[in-house]
Amino acid sequence: MDVSVETQMAYSNSYTIHHEETYMTQEEDWDRDLLLDPAWEKQQRKTFTAWCNSHLRKAGTQIENIEEDFRNGLKLMLLLEVISGERLPKPDKGKMRFHKIANVNKALDFICSKGVKLVSIGAEEIVDGNVKMTLGMIWTIILRFAIQDISVEETSAKEGLLLWCQRKTAPYRNVNVQNFHISWKDGLALCALIHRHRPDLIDYSKLRKDDPIGNLNTAFDVAEKFLDIPKMLDAEDIVNTPKPDEKAIMTYVSCFYHAFAGAEQAETAANRICKVLAVNQENEKLMEEYEKLASELLEWIRRTIPWLENRVAEQTMRAMQQKLEDFRDYRRIHKPPRVQEKCQLEINFNTLQTKLRLSNRPAFMPSEGKMVSDIANAWKGLEQVEKGYEEWLLTEIRRLERLDHLAEKFKQKCAMHESWTGGKEDLLSQKDYESASLMEIRALMRKHEAFESDLAAHQDRVEQIAAIAQELNELDYHDAATVNARCQGICDQWDNLGTLTQKRRDSLERVEKLWETIDQLYLEFAKRAAPFNNWMDGAMEDLQDMFIVHSIEEIQSLITAHDQFKATLPEADKERMATLGIHNEILKIAQTYGIKLSGINPYTNLSPQDISTKWDTVKHLVPLRDQMLQEEVARQQANERLRRQFAAQANIIGPWIQTKMEEISHVSVDIAGSLEEQMNSLKQYEQNIINYKSNIDKLEGDHQLSQESLIFDNKHTNYTMEHIRVGWEQLLTTIARTINEVENQILTRDAKGISQEQLNEFRASFNHFDRRNGMMDPDDFRACLISMGYDLGEVEFARIMTLVDPNNTGVVTFQAFIDFMTRETAETDTAEQVMASFKILASDKSYITVEELRRELPPEQAEYCISRMTRYIGPESPPGALDYISFSSALYGESDL
Repeated sequence: MDVSVETQMAYSNSYTIHHEETYMTQEEDWDRDLLLDPAWEKQQRKTFTAWCNSHLRKAGTQIENIEEDFRNGLKLMLLLEVISGERLPKPDKGKMRFHKIANVNKALDFICSKGVKLVSIGAEEIVDGNVKMTLGMIWTIILRFAIQDISVEETSAKEGLLLWCQRKTAPYRNVNVQNFHISWKDGLALCALIHRHRPDLIDYSKLRKDDPIGNLNTAFDVAEKFLDIPKMLDAEDIVNTPKPDEKAIMTYVSCFYHAFAGAEQAETAANRICKVLAVNQENEKLMEEYEKLASELLEWIRRTIPWLENRVAEQTMRAMQQKLEDFRDYRRIHKPPRVQEKCQLEINFNTLQTKLRLSNRPAFMPSEGKMVSDIANAWKGLEQVEKGYEEWLLTEIRRLERLDHLAEKFKQKCAMHESWTGGKEDLLSQKDYESASLMEIRALMRKHEAFESDLAAHQDRVEQIAAIAQELNELDYHDAATVNARCQGICDQWDNLGTLTQKRRDSLERVEKLWETIDQLYLEFAKRAAPFNNWMDGAMEDLQDMFIVHSIEEIQSLITAHDQFKATLPEADKERMATLGIHNEILKIAQTYGIKLSGINPYTNLSPQDISTKWDTVKHLVPLRDQMLQEEVARQQANERLRRQFAAQANIIGPWIQTKMEEISHVSVDIAGSLEEQMNSLKQYEQNIINYKSNIDKLEGDHQLSQESLIFDNKHTNYTMEHIRVGWEQLLTTIARTINEVENQILTRDAKGISQEQLNEFRASFNHFDRRNGMMDPDDFRACLISMGYDLGEVEFARIMTLVDPNNTGVVTFQAFIDFMTRETAETDTAEQVMASFKILASDKSYITVEELRRELPPEQAEYCISRMTRYIGPESPPGALDYISFSSALYGESDL
């Protein structure tokens, strides 16, 4: 063992020791004439003398005065033989000065042969009884043979001894070991060391910090009596010295280390168990977190799908638009956090499986129905229902929009028809012809003919009313019963009007032969006025007709039709003038021939005033219609701008997302450098993608404006907001998975101790044979292994394939390749190692007790083992004995060994 120890001596650097491997380093030259601190010299004399005697008594001798008894070199050589177990050269027997120097030199030469370089310590100083040189030489021997080999967790000798003391005394109150001088003045640290290893020797609870001399003497006496450690220090000297001598304390404490060295093996075993149990506890925590997150996500999906499957349509446009707003909130507010949870769930699952694989544990199998694939299937079902729900909402809104338009149109036509039919049945039922004069009979006949003409003209309106009612029924109008009742009443009334009309005609024709005179002018007026009146009714109806359009082309079509209508107005005005001209002719004839007119046209209820009034109404409605059409043109132009604005952004964002998806699919192969550099590049790549979110939000705003304007189609782009949302979610998920793959590679590298160069070599080999974008075929994988020096037979290659492709997919991923290579180059804890560690704690027994577990392990790990170990059943096993063999096997998913 090469150990490097750097120690500054209390002799004002009066001597310095150098190991061949820099065991001791001299920091500065020392002053040979500088005297030791008297208190320190006293402590060192007593401690070093006791230490030497603890070894010399094995040879049946001892020393009284340390600087005098080593002057002839004989006891010094004997001391070295005892502590090293080796024979030194035969000493000179003479008593002359040169004999003594020769013996001391033999001892110093032996020290140097053990890898210690002595500086400024000569045989003459020892022979002359130089106390400083003699103490320095003894400290050199103590360092080499008592302290040098102390090592705790690869620390130096002094640091290792200090770390050992800190760990052993950590649980004890009023003990805080930070050095080898004042930390030991109250004696509690020494008592704690003894109590930690032999609690039966000292009752630590009865010790008091304000009784340092009593504590020190207790420790000295117990150590001398029961631990065979001689009393090397004086309690009063330690307490009364502001800073006790460090070397004296180290020398005495090192005796405790060697006395209790046997317990270190148990501590090492306990540390190994703690490490294994900590890994197992962390993995169990990750499993519980996965189960909880998976349950919550599946429950949310279970509650959300029935809401999306509910296709019960509302009866009003406002209610359906509220449903659309609720769905928009769901997409923008409620779903995104669940998308992140789903992504995080997959990442946690992959990380857990990687940790289990790296710690040689069996793979994690979630509860039934909570696999990643189960969650993915549930999510897929949610998205399918979600897509259908949005399509249904838009269809229902269009349907309600159409229904509102048809219902309003139905009411208008019904009102006009009912207004026209009002009193017609009573009129047709009259028998006024029975007492009429000839002229009146003829008038009634002509009037009836005009009515029949009018009735025929209204046939189209009745048919339109019936057609609208039928369409409302087909579109499942919520008030269809009222519509049907009104339509049925109109149809029944129409049939009755037809019957009454035919009966009256028959009656009039019966008496027509009795009456021959006819007023041609009234008849002609009635015949021309009625159609013209119907035309004006139709024109007013068309001019007031509501319309719904969704494009510039549709409104332009209406404007063209309106322009064509306006072009017919001059011809209609001629017809009006001609009709009014007939009435003017009647007035002229009456005036000319002195005929007194009743002022009523016997053939029609229409008067010239009626024609003029309706004509004025038509002329008034034309500019209003123009204004409505122009306002609709402006609205459609605004909608067109919204379509183009949305399309301009969507046509940029859609390809951008597709490009980023393609880049990410190659990024793990193309990025060079260390895994950390790859991680930093991917994080920067992810941040760039996140920074692009503002463009998505802006597009969402344009999409909302379009929906609020009831724009449901866009011929300027093939991208819908749904396409962009799905693409964006896939992009975020893909970059997160890619980052997780690199994190797992870093986990694998760190856990397996694989260097960056090895990982780069694995990556280069994989990329060379990778022809499938991140995967290798079995033939390419075989070629890659051969290129790396593997001698593969068919049986061996088949075994390797079961490791890298357990599901028999026919491809080898980079992660599987890395797992295989790290498995080949690194070691992991096994069940046998853990079992051996427990065996050490149990003192080679086949079982372990609760008391042993609680004594050797930290409380948390001890209780963890106690709660999971089964009762040991065997011969002569005490009550409460636990089976650590089955427990060790279970940690690695193995059967009892």
